[in-house]
Amino acid sequence: MNRVDAIFSSLRQNDKKALMPFVVAGHPTVKGSTEAMLQMSQCGADVIEIGFPFSDPIADGPVISAAMHQVLSDGMTPRKVMDMVKSIRDDVSAALIAMVSYSIVDKCDAETFINDLQSAGFDGVIIPDIDIESARTLSSYCKSIDFVFTMLIAPTTPQKRATELISLSSGFLYLLARVGITGEQSELPDLEDRIQSIRTETDLPIAVGFGISNPEQVAQVHRHADAAIVGSALVRRMSESDAPAQTAQQFVQEIS
Repeated sequence: MNRVDAIFSSLRQNDKKALMPFVVAGHPTVKGSTEAMLQMSQCGADVIEIGFPFSDPIADGPVISAAMHQVLSDGMTPRKVMDMVKSIRDDVSAALIAMVSYSIVDKCDAETFINDLQSAGFDGVIIPDIDIESARTLSSYCKSIDFVFTMLIAPTTPQKRATELISLSSGFLYLLARVGITGEQSELPDLEDRIQSIRTETDLPIAVGFGISNPEQVAQVHRHADAAIVGSALVRRMSESDAPAQTAQQFVQEIS
């Protein structure tokens, strides 16, 4: 069983919800990034999303965009991200999901790139800017090798479109809490109706992201969804810290 499926199955059996922190690979340093993943896995992170730095982030707010530009300037590459993950895979119990632009995936040949991710120790992939035709092809391939392929569903996604995105996904669904770019928010919209609508279509776990930044918001998401994704708030704290791994650990403990 894929590690993602096993984790969500165990959580459901124990009536628990997942915490999914997001980090930018190599930020603020390769050492800080890898140590943060190790620490977070030990203190409450169930699934860790690892952002592959990209020069033109699609939906990332200023905090994540700045982190990506910084690590690109420091020489981070997709191959280095994979090497970084491979070096810690045996010591990280959390599932690891790659968040990567389709331009990176396609440049290397999509199936080859997926194979490389899996060989490095990733358990799945999210490609936020993939077109639907490519998604159909890649979803089929990922399912054939038991590699999680997750699509994003926005609050404004029509039901017919959402149904297809659900059918293409495995592991879990990524529900955007709001439209626009990601970033810390003081309040979250009411997600109950949208989540209940999705549950009529699938029994896949539903993870909610975009704007979740504190324990109260995590609890709000957990009332209806299976997982809360926290990105910008964590990346900002790591950016501002002299001890990013310790900061990441403390933040995960706080919000979990």
